[in-house]
Amino acid sequence: MPLPDTMRAIEIREPGGPDVLVETRRPVPTPGPGQILIAVDHAGVNRPDALQRAGAYDPPKGASDLPGLECSGTVVATGPGVSRWHAGDKVCALLPGGGYAEYATCPADHALRIPKGLSMVEAAALPETYFTVWTNVFDRGGLRAGERFLVHGGSSGIGTTAIQLARARGARVFATAGSEAKVKACVDLGAEGINYRDADFVEVLRAAGGANLILDMVGGDYLPRNVRALTDDGRLVQIAFLQGPKVELNFAQVMMRRLTITGSTLRPRTDLAKARIAQSLRDEVWPLLDAGTVAPVMDQTFDLRDAAQAHARMEAGDHIGKITLRVR
Repeated sequence: MPLPDTMRAIEIREPGGPDVLVETRRPVPTPGPGQILIAVDHAGVNRPDALQRAGAYDPPKGASDLPGLECSGTVVATGPGVSRWHAGDKVCALLPGGGYAEYATCPADHALRIPKGLSMVEAAALPETYFTVWTNVFDRGGLRAGERFLVHGGSSGIGTTAIQLARARGARVFATAGSEAKVKACVDLGAEGINYRDADFVEVLRAAGGANLILDMVGGDYLPRNVRALTDDGRLVQIAFLQGPKVELNFAQVMMRRLTITGSTLRPRTDLAKARIAQSLRDEVWPLLDAGTVAPVMDQTFDLRDAAQAHARMEAGDHIGKITLRVR
């Protein structure tokens, strides 16, 4: 069927709180060379969306100004040079932006098939978190079987994904969370849960021998505490700064104990880098999803027009797992 000229979308009226997300109509985008056009079924809601909404995270050059970094849906058109996908294929995809809309484009190599047994809403919750966890925990962090792994924010989309993938690859997993319900969610996934309101994660990890790898999205005063929680030759991977990016740190500990501090941000990376991560996911992770060994943890789904409510829920911090938007 012919495509419409315009589509429903959610745009950011101006920098601010959730209420600046408003419904609008935009032209349906056209896929360029190497791109596909997806009729979006569901879209994932992620922290970077809220940062963009607040004016603190501009889209990369050439990306849509609409929020939304992941979706599930159906390929409806392909640009020149695309052979991997055809109209009618069901996919989930990592997007440079534009997911909060009825149609979105992305490089063809950033899309993946829907894993066996997963619904479209579950598939929409995969790309942003699985790309992020794979590249940071396994590519950059080098997590190996038998190592001790600590993930902060264990009940978040990133956290629940990291717990499952680390467990599937033979690591001993620890996870911090801020309520008994959230700790239980981490424990149910196979982690040793730490309620950071009642216990010091540094003491817990040091008693266990120290963390070989820590994945942190908190920052702030967690940075020196993470350093203390690491074992000698341990690695810290930083992916966000919910408590701020600046802190005083004694680097003598880093030198004497041969620690590695690194980090990354996914959205600004090159299309080729993201395509390589997608290939690793096809090879290493999608078989685990097909088998049901790992699965997305779902929180709540909102209609596209209620994107502001979805952001409010995310920022309230009460959710466990992924929040999504129903587009169709």
